[in-house]
Formats: sequence, C-alpha cells, structure tokens
Amino acid sequence: MVNREDIVYFGPGPAALPTAALEETSKAILNYESTGLGIAEHSHRSTLANKVLADTKVALKTLLDVPDSYEILFMQAGGTGEFSAVVYNLVAVWVERRRRKAEKELSGQGVSGADLEKRILERLKKETADELRCDYLVTGSWSLKASQEAARLIGPEYINVAVDARESNGGKFGKIPAEKTWAPTPTKSKGGKGSAFVYYCDNETVDGVEFPSFPQSLESLGGDEEDEPLVVADMSSNILSRKVDVGKFGLIFAGAQKNVGVTGITFVILRKSLLPPLTASAPASLLRALGLPPGPIIFDYPTIAKNNSLYNTLSILDVYTAGRVMEPMVNKFGEQKVAGMQAIADRKSKILYEALDKFPRVYSVVPDVSVRSRMNLCFRVYAGDAEKEKEWLKGAEEKGLTGLKGHRSVGGIRISNYNSVPEEGAEKLAKYIEDYGHQ
Repeated sequence: MVNREDIVYFGPGPAALPTAALEETSKAILNYESTGLGIAEHSHRSTLANKVLADTKVALKTLLDVPDSYEILFMQAGGTGEFSAVVYNLVAVWVERRRRKAEKELSGQGVSGADLEKRILERLKKETADELRCDYLVTGSWSLKASQEAARLIGPEYINVAVDARESNGGKFGKIPAEKTWAPTPTKSKGGKGSAFVYYCDNETVDGVEFPSFPQSLESLGGDEEDEPLVVADMSSNILSRKVDVGKFGLIFAGAQKNVGVTGITFVILRKSLLPPLTASAPASLLRALGLPPGPIIFDYPTIAKNNSLYNTLSILDVYTAGRVMEPMVNKFGEQKVAGMQAIADRKSKILYEALDKFPRVYSVVPDVSVRSRMNLCFRVYAGDAEKEKEWLKGAEEKGLTGLKGHRSVGGIRISNYNSVPEEGAEKLAKYIEDYGHQ
C-alpha cells in the first residue's frame, strides 16, 4: 500500500491539500464541534454553518487585503460556470447603466410615460447593436474557452478578441504579445464607448503561461468608474500564490480545487458598485427585448449576494475545507499575508526551472521565459519524444513523484506547483530532473 507520505503529488487539479487540513476536515465530517452531526449534515442555514461561511470569508479577505468596497461570494459550477456567469451579469450591468443614462437624458427632455419606455428601448436596441462589446485577452486554452462561451451565449458579434496569442507564436500558445499590439475596445477617454468588461486568465494551466503582472494598458486613469476598463480575471490556478491589488479589478473568480480546497465551490470577489443598490439588475424582460439572454438565477450575483451565498444549498463542507487551508496561512504569515506564500511559490518554481534550464539538450520549456508560470511548469523531454517522455514519467513515479503528465490536449510534462507542494517536494523533483538530465 502506498501511504500519503510516500508520494509528492503534482497533479493539476483537483490538487493535493495540506494533510493537516484533511485531518481536521475528516474529524468534522464525523462529528462537528461535538454536535453529534458531521459538518456535511448540518443545515446550510444553521448558526454553525453561517459561522463557517463568515470565518472563511474573513480568511480570504485577510490574505488578499480585499477592500470593504468588495463583496465575496461562494458560487457553484466551478470556473467554467463563471465563464457564463460573468457574461450574464456584466452584460446586464452594462444594459442597466445604459438604460439609467437614457432615462435620465430623455426625462430631462420632457419625455414621459409610455413614450419614455418606448424611446428608451429604441435607444438601447441601437446601442446594443452598435456598442456592446466584451473584450477577451486570449492567451491560453482557458481564456479561449471563456471567449467561446461568451460568443455562444450572446453572439460572436458582441465579442472582441483584443489579442489572440497564437497569432504571434506559430499558432500555439506560449507567449503574451506586447500590449501595444492589443486591440481592446477604446474607452471614452480614448475616443470610444468602452466595453462591458475586459477578461483575461491570470494563469493558464494547460499552456504554462502566467501574466507577470497586471497589464499596464488596463490601469485606471482615475476617471469615472463607468468609463474605465472593467477588468475580470480568472485566478483559479494562482489564487493565494502571490499578492494581488484587488482594487484594480471589477471581478476576480477562482475555483477552489487548486490552491484553496476541494472541487465544489468558486470564490467570486466583485465590486459592490456592480450590485444593488448601486447598480440594479436589468430586468429579464428588457434583456429579452434586446435579444440578450437573462442568466439562470443560480448564476445571478445580486441574488447570491442578497442571500449571503445561501440562495440554494451551498456545500458547507467545501467552505469549511477551504477555511482549514486558509486560516493556517493567516496565522503563519501574519502581516506578510499572501506575500509569505508568494515567497515560497517563487522559490519552488525557481528551483525547478533552474534544473530544467541546466539541460537544454534534454528539456525544452514550452512557454517563453517572459511568461513562464510559477504554478504550471510545462516542458517536453527530448523535443517531445513519446517514448522518452513515457520513460521520464515512469522514472518519476518510481520515486513517488506523481501527477506529472501534461494535459491531454497538448501532451508533454506538466509540474503543477500549487501551494500544497512542499519545498522539499520541489527539491526532490528538481534532483530527479537533474539526475535524468545527466544520463
């Protein structure tokens, strides 16, 4: 029998969890706080469950320095569900803001009653056709899927792929083109009308590409929020691995199953200005009149926020597990917060990349050095020789180094260097990389 301590798991997700977190969770599953019921059996509306929810929110907010002007939601359906939820919600926000502006201007001209409603709808139909755009930075497989889902939901005519990284890299992902080559929808300050949002994936797990920092071209110029880029980031695979200036984003989402917990919950951090009462939801009837789809109620951010993420039965077990991962980080790193975890993640990735780079004859790292992911290190052995890669994987597994096969769509080798991978685990793998390279 293989014991937990016999292996180091580098799987891409669901990822390994800290053993201490699993031990606490296993006890809670049987009997939570001496109640005679396990954590998974308690009502999601109970006082105990609400405390779990509140404590987990506090841990996430503390680690990332989430401002008070942001709401934290616990959603379901994973990161892929957010591909859809982002479109449903932020297009509805775009429509409502346009409706509100039209109502104010037309009312000021003395238009009222049924004529006002008719004129608003006519104006919104024209603006939707001419001006509604959702910008996507396509730098890997997941941002590509997100853009495709957006096109499927509302129509490709509303989707602007501001950059497709494959176009400058021989049809493959592996680079992030210079920002001056991007073609986002111009904001008002640049002579345009702006997009409903600008979407990117901060770390692409399949392709090993990570944005080194927040894109400079998306920085706020200090104007009105509605005239600035509303930036959305998928941080499912690098959340809590480095510092994030949350205030630069309209919305951040992250599936829990890589760095925070188990499959089943997704964190959504969004500006309260995108929620009622600051921004009301565009009515479903209005969206339909504009040829736009209203989203399922379970993806509706205002509904989830109003109900403290408990509109339907949320898995409190999954929330509790995430808390068992985050709260020790809060205690361990103190004032460093997530920067403490970043230092560890950076050291581990440095050790691994240095080992790979020592043997260019044997190993070829897939992405450009400027965008190498610290979380997902993708490389080929002997230029992708299938037999050599099988040999390499077999040798790694014999040493207890598991979960290293690349994604089925691209092949090769992938080291998923998530937070639960201990530094000694990264060192053990680096030694195997070097030992194989010397053969």
